[in-house]
Order: sequence, then C-alpha cells, then structure tokens
Amino acid sequence: MSTYEFIVVGSGPAGSTLAAQLANSPAKPSVLLLEAGDNKEDRNLRVDGQRWTTFMNQSMNWGFKTTPQADCNNREIDYSRGRCMGGSSAINFGVYSVGARDDYQEWARIVDDDSFAWKDIQRRLKDLETFHGEIPQGMDKKYADPKAEDHGSAGPLHVGFAREWERDLTDVLDVFEKAGFPLNPDHNSGNPIGMSVLINSAYQGLRSTAEDLVKNDKQNNLTITTASPVQRVLLEGKKAVGVEANGNKYYASKEVILSAGSLNDPRILMHSGIGPAAQLQQHNINVVQDVPAVGQGLRDHCFVPMVSTRTASSTDRKDFYGSQEAMDAAKKQWQEDGTGPWAKFACELGIGWFKLTEQLTSTPEFKALPEDEQRYLLQETVPHYEVITHFPVHWFIPDFPVEALNYSCLLVFLFNAQTRGEVTLQSSDPDAPLLFNPKFLAHPFDRRLAIEALRDSFRVAKHEAYTKDNVAALAMPAGESDEELLEYWRQNISSSWHMTGTVKMGKKGDEDAVVDPDFKVVGIENLRIADMGVVPVLVNAHVQAVAYVTGATCAEKLIKEYNLA
Repeated sequence: MSTYEFIVVGSGPAGSTLAAQLANSPAKPSVLLLEAGDNKEDRNLRVDGQRWTTFMNQSMNWGFKTTPQADCNNREIDYSRGRCMGGSSAINFGVYSVGARDDYQEWARIVDDDSFAWKDIQRRLKDLETFHGEIPQGMDKKYADPKAEDHGSAGPLHVGFAREWERDLTDVLDVFEKAGFPLNPDHNSGNPIGMSVLINSAYQGLRSTAEDLVKNDKQNNLTITTASPVQRVLLEGKKAVGVEANGNKYYASKEVILSAGSLNDPRILMHSGIGPAAQLQQHNINVVQDVPAVGQGLRDHCFVPMVSTRTASSTDRKDFYGSQEAMDAAKKQWQEDGTGPWAKFACELGIGWFKLTEQLTSTPEFKALPEDEQRYLLQETVPHYEVITHFPVHWFIPDFPVEALNYSCLLVFLFNAQTRGEVTLQSSDPDAPLLFNPKFLAHPFDRRLAIEALRDSFRVAKHEAYTKDNVAALAMPAGESDEELLEYWRQNISSSWHMTGTVKMGKKGDEDAVVDPDFKVVGIENLRIADMGVVPVLVNAHVQAVAYVTGATCAEKLIKEYNLA
C-alpha cells in the first residue's frame, strides 16, 4: 500500500505523538510514519546511566555540526540530532522539563490562539505521561514533593525521579539553599524557578523514548517505515499529495505533516520548492512558493561547564567510573533487574532555573530590547539561566585523567537568548545537510546575560560549603571580570541541542511565519509542520517535552478538523 490518509515524516517526540494520536482516534485513519534512520531494538541502548553517551553512536546520529561561530572563536560546535526510531529522544540526555507556564502564555499571545496557553498545554502534557513521583526512602520532601494534580498517571511516557541518588546530591542542593537560591519541589508544575531534583524521561533504570508511543499499535492502521529519509514533498500545483523517500513515493489522501525537526524541515521544504526564492534559484530549484522565513529564526540554548576535583570522602564516582570491573558488574545487574550503579550514577541530577532581574533590568542591553520581550522576561515564571549538577563531564573531555574522577561539575545554561540564527541551502542535492548557523553570542543581550549568569552561579561554585570539598579546578574561568567570563563562554560553549524556530508559527499574514496557528504551511494545501521548528518561543526547558506536546496539539487540531473523534 502506498496511499494513506496521513503521512507523518519523522519519529521524534512530535512525530511519534502525532502519528500515535491520529492512529488511535476513533475513526482509525490509515497513518504512515516515515523515519530516516533505523529501528534500534537493543534494550542496552536504554541504560539510564549511559544516556550521556548514546549520542556518540554514529549509526543513531545525523552527525551535524554548526558553521564556524564568529562570536565563539570560530569554533564548529556539535549539533547532534537523532537518526533512528524515537528521533532525538533516543540519544538525548533524558531531562524531562516542561518549561514555564508563561512560555505558553507568550506562545498563545504571539499566534493569537489559546490552544497554546498553559491550561490546554498542561492537560495534554498530563495525558502523555505516567509520572513516578517516588523518592528514595528517608529523603526530605523539601527536595521533591510534586502535587498529583500537576501530573498524569496513565500516559505512554514513563517519567519521574531515579530511585537511587548519589550520596552527595542533597549535599550540593543544600549548598544552593545556603547560597540564597530557593528550593523548588517540582520543576514541572508550570513554575520552574528554584533548585529542583530532576524529573527524567526514565523509569526503573530504563530510558523512555518517543518510540514508546507507537510501538504497541493494536489497530494495524499505523504503518512505520524506517531507513526512509524524505527528500521532498510531492506537490500537485500548490497542494501536497505525498512525499518521496529514496525514490519511493508515498501518497496522502488527506495531509502530509513534517516532523523532521528544526534542521531537516527547511531542507525538505526547500527541495520541494518552498522557501526563500533567491536561495532556491541559486541552486536551480524550481520555486513553487516563495516563503522567505523558511530557515530563518533559529534559536537554541547553550551552556558551559565548571569542574572541580573533589575529596575522596565527598563522592563515590572514581570507585565506579574508574573501574571497568565495577561498570561491567553494574551492567550485568542492570540487565537482570534495572537496578544498581547504572541506575544511580548521573541518573539523578540537581537542576535549577533562576532569575537575574536586578542584574539585568538596569543594563543598556536589556533596555534596548523590544517592549514585548522585556515584559516577557519579567514574567513570574520565566527564568534567565539554569544550573545542572552531577553532569558526567568526564565522558566529554578527551583523555580525562582517572585520578580526577572524583569531581563535581556544574553546567551553566544561557536561557532566552535573543540571537536569531539561520539554516541555509548549500547544495542542490536533497540529501546534503543545510548549513547551520545559530550565531551563538552574536546579540549584545546574550553576551551580557552569559556574563551575569556565570557570575551569579559563583554564589554556589565559590561558596564555602561547596569549596570545602574541592581539591583543584579542572575547568573554571580565569577570573571574574566581564572580559574573562565572556572569553570562558567563547572557548567552552556547547549547544544544548534545543534547536527551535526555523519554520516558525505566527498569525495569518505574519511576514516571519512559515505556518499558521493550525500548523498549516503558508500558501500550500494539505501540508503542515509539527515539531520544535514551529515553536515561536524559546521555551525555558530541555525541550523534548515541548516537542511531545507540540505533536499532541497538532493531533488535536487535525482530529477535530477531520471529525476523527
């Protein structure tokens, strides 16, 4: 069969959610889900504690890099994307955060559609998850105490806290409290402000991925085809009728929905003749619809690490990570019942989102922002930066010395960056990747925010309760001046792999919009896009949850429009 009612391109969180909810609607339409990569059934790829290295598996990763970043010492930066069933949820770091309720209020304001406001978004998020809120026995509830009404109990995605925590986790959380940062018992309540214990996309030592939403189709009306990268949308005039993948043509009687991600949606559109006319003509692609905004508006989060070696009495990491025998034994235990060190080390993190209101509002960089952006940044639940503890940085530093494995790592994330990057054509070959230029630190406000975020995080990194266990600095800024802090960012910055906004949603008629609030592509019938590429706000989260709920929102609109309920 090569004709289906709906075709969904991409099996990441948005695409899998969308395909599953369409297929499971009462009308039971025929749905084809196309995935560029392979189906990886190996359970060992889901070890919770090894989620930090899965992206290094080249068979599961597109292997993208940015262009040389002019404001980051011309460094090319890793821009990994998942290429397998589950998309990037199969290779990400398992942080399950939903962001701030004010993020979604802003989304609804920008596109003038209350479907994207927090009330409906939270309802959909709850429908997606089965939340496991148990914490280790004897642990104080000040660290984690979620309310049942903020979470789901019957969804296909298992999320929650790790059942074992490293012994210094609460010690580090206590340092944050001593340094004046509030504790937050649930970062997924709609208000992430404060220091929390991380909610993971994992349960009982096993990672959850988007594949979990589609792998148990009982109706046989959902067809999944892997190893099928889509080159273009098939058009009749300005109507989408299907897609082409590796020479195979698949037809949709109702709609084609792209969920290939912020870096691949623009490629498919451009090679279908939909995009900036000048770029298409330069590469001899016939222009079907001139949409200048395609590929523009790229936004992302970024981070830098601060790493110190610690006393042997403060952490057990060296005994585990420094012993192949210990790690092998732990793997055997995990394979038997999902417990042990591979369900403990780097499986529970401290995570906090903080505001810099006083440090920012007085700066010329803040005052130069548009009024709407200033207002948004001052909303109650919108943070300006984030800190993560217990990140296993030794896997990311070549030749990390064994003697330094007793260490502590704090990651500092820059949120609400104002830079707008772009993705652009570099070839007429539809299989060639685009050029990815996020333009990290190009905006004056971003540079100011990066400096102030790092400086504010020193309240913890240089607090006596933290430094008493330090032995030596492995990665720290040279000093505390603006110039030294900014140079540290330039030399050590990484993407957070939260690429957003390259096919942005807007109100009908908005010049910078590629899709309308119903996810419909401007000027083209029966073609929609539903993934992080359309999101018009850089949500204050690690964005897999945002991608899931974006897919769910599009599914809800399609089910209503086609009377599938």
